[in-house]
Amino acid sequence: MDFCVDGKLAYAYTANHAPDASLPTIVFVHGAGLDHSWWALQSRYFGYHKRNVLAADLPGHARSEGPPLASIEALANWVMRLLDAAQLDKAAIVGHSLGSLIALDCAASFPGRVTHIALLGTAYPMKVSESFLSAAKNNDQSAYDMETIWGHAPQVPLAGNPNPGMWMYGDTLARLARLAPGVLHNDLEACNDYTGGMDAAAKVKCPALFVLGRRDVMTPPKAASVLAAAINGAQSITLAPSGHSLMAESPDAVLDALIGFLN
Repeated sequence: MDFCVDGKLAYAYTANHAPDASLPTIVFVHGAGLDHSWWALQSRYFGYHKRNVLAADLPGHARSEGPPLASIEALANWVMRLLDAAQLDKAAIVGHSLGSLIALDCAASFPGRVTHIALLGTAYPMKVSESFLSAAKNNDQSAYDMETIWGHAPQVPLAGNPNPGMWMYGDTLARLARLAPGVLHNDLEACNDYTGGMDAAAKVKCPALFVLGRRDVMTPPKAASVLAAAINGAQSITLAPSGHSLMAESPDAVLDALIGFLN
């Protein structure tokens, strides 16, 4: 469904339903260089089980007009303006990687509007290697290869996709190939430069869930431990077989975790 945010087209998957203010809402926020389709199973399930869902394309990604926004704080504010455009007051925010920092900042900055946060594949600080940033800045194919290889557990190239016949690396590379020049670098730099994580964690008053992949080399579980400890009452689930791309590598386990948390 198309919305208008800041005078620009903003797309969010809504499970083919117009938003209904009488229903609870979940906003799904994707990671660096990706798009709404990363949440295919989870957003579809909730969208057909008495929830509003807004699986958003962030500005400059997939169907949403650019330019991309350069900071976590700006992206968190944009998510709230997307809710306004959908005429919805409150929402749970579910974010992956870059999106997890956005969800965290939403909860800290807009406590009256965020009912829950779920942070998948998260870390703080979320530092990005200089080689990765440099390749992304130069729009070099190696940046897409780094995101793809580091973004999955080692078993993925060896028939690791839970959906038979699907190529998980190819799926990720196809999404990244659609990006306009500079978008991936913008996203990675926003993660790398975000310094407000601990202050934001101290301000979170809503229920919080961490879903982490034991085999995640981009945001390993130990890199989320300080953040989880700083949020009062936060729950954590670690998925043993999964790397960074939890929603694709362990889609049913991620969905089960979100159902248990949000219900």
